[in-house]
Amino acid sequence: MSTETDLQERCGCTCELCNATEDLAVYEVPPTSDGTADEAVLLCGHCREQIANPEKVDVHHWRCLTESMWSEVPAVQVMAWRLLTRLGENEAWAQDLLDTLFLEDDVQTWAEAEAKEAASVLKYIDCNGAELAAGDTVTLVKDLVVKGGGFTAKRGTAVRRILLDHKNSDNIEGRVNGQHIVILTKYVKKA
Repeated sequence: MSTETDLQERCGCTCELCNATEDLAVYEVPPTSDGTADEAVLLCGHCREQIANPEKVDVHHWRCLTESMWSEVPAVQVMAWRLLTRLGENEAWAQDLLDTLFLEDDVQTWAEAEAKEAASVLKYIDCNGAELAAGDTVTLVKDLVVKGGGFTAKRGTAVRRILLDHKNSDNIEGRVNGQHIVILTKYVKKA
């Protein structure tokens, strides 16, 4: 039997996230799907589109996760966890659901694998094209007005032991004049 046939039997020919019955197709759950039904889900076109384009997310569509997150299928649990995590940054209801979701250790590791892989792909580049890493020392190449700080960080100021923003490779964090600030990487050079 094919993976699609196995999935159709498993879910009764409905989307495993929203229960839609139209435009169903196999979605292999990244990052290391082996193509079997155990590491794939059957999704409708709308769910696949939403997953592929997170910037165009329809928050109300994902309220279906209230039910699908309780699936006994690990691949469905992983997808529900990932979507709720993404939505939980801006939606309180999604964070509440995520707080109640329990995953077995191996399923939790699988769910978190994609985020860890994405974080390891982020590259932090200074104004000269040099790659930055956590703990590096950088020098400001421009005077920067520190909003809420009441001062201007002057060009040439050294920022030691920088931290990386794990969501945005354009930002780093560091201390200037005793204050913890966020700095755009295009305004620094590696020391």
